[in-house]
Amino acid sequence: MSEDQIRQQIKEMIVERLFLDVDPAQIGDDENLMESYDIDSVNLFEIAVGLEEEFGISLEDEDFSIDLFATVDNLAQFVEQKQE
Repeated sequence: MSEDQIRQQIKEMIVERLFLDVDPAQIGDDENLMESYDIDSVNLFEIAVGLEEEFGISLEDEDFSIDLFATVDNLAQFVEQKQE
C-alpha cells in the first residue's frame, strides 16, 4: 500500500468514525486535525482504535502523543513504520 493510499484511508476512517461533515479529500495532509475539527481525547481514542482495525497494527502506551495525532501525514508515517 502506498503512502498516498494510507493517507486516503486514514482520512476516510477519521470522517467516518468521528461523523465529520467534510469530504475526506478536503482534509489537508499537514492540517492540524485537533484545531480544524475540534478533536478531543475521546476522538483521539476512536482514531487509535480505527488505526488498529484498519491497518492491523497495535498502538503501545508510548506511541500516544499529541504530535502523532496532529496531522494525517504523521499518522501515515506512523502506520508505515508499524507495518514494516
